[in-house]
Amino acid sequence: MIDDFLAGDLTAVDEALRKAAAAEIMPRFRQLATHEIVEKNGPHDLVTVADRLAEEHLTASLTALLPGSRVVGEEAVHADPSVLDALRGDDPVWIVDPVDGTRQFVHGDPGFATLVCLAHRGELLASWTYAPALEQMATAVRGAGARLDGVPLRAGSPEPGRELTVAISHFDFTTDEEKRVLGRLTTAGVAPRPCGSAGLEYLNVARGVLDATAFSWENAWDHAAGLLLVAEAGGASATVAGEPFRISGGNALPFASARDAGTLGHILGLLAS
Repeated sequence: MIDDFLAGDLTAVDEALRKAAAAEIMPRFRQLATHEIVEKNGPHDLVTVADRLAEEHLTASLTALLPGSRVVGEEAVHADPSVLDALRGDDPVWIVDPVDGTRQFVHGDPGFATLVCLAHRGELLASWTYAPALEQMATAVRGAGARLDGVPLRAGSPEPGRELTVAISHFDFTTDEEKRVLGRLTTAGVAPRPCGSAGLEYLNVARGVLDATAFSWENAWDHAAGLLLVAEAGGASATVAGEPFRISGGNALPFASARDAGTLGHILGLLAS
């Protein structure tokens, strides 16, 4: 069933993302009322009515496209953590972040995205990164490459001798120990900066305009789509233990993605030092 789906025309998924954004996200961009913004776990962890309604919209449309599939969405997991169990099950799973970069969305910054990844038994199969305010759609299919608005993506390699640019976990979301470990990237030859939307940072790596990312949290909805996008663009990723990132959790943290294996090894070496 899932092989037949992947072998077919996947543009229906593109259209599902575009419709959800057009119906629930973009009409509220720069139009949010105060009561439509809620703190989930503190002032830096926001959710809006657009997040909730877009996830509901996508849950209905994506499961209709692939009968028997399930959805693990950020807001559904917040309401019921047992939803995460689907990542360890046998059914195909759509991993959904309806508004990745909610803080940017709330502040009227166009740097947010809707992220969707189709996975099965822990394997990432296809992903979509849609930035509606930027009018960009990046897609990846396992073994078939990555594209941005239909144009193939290649991450390439950093120019030798150039300072590496690295997007890292924003310190508003990190513990003191995580700050200490990520602080190892503040060294000669590396230029770390706080990440924005995780999905768009992965896209930047896949496009070759960012050299690497280093993140200290493992929520599948933030990372699944981007990790496949980077891999299919020729990049690489691993945890600080040198292991593949598992969407079901329990990873050694932090973990990194990079334009090539050499850059990844350098970043992981600094993090583990």
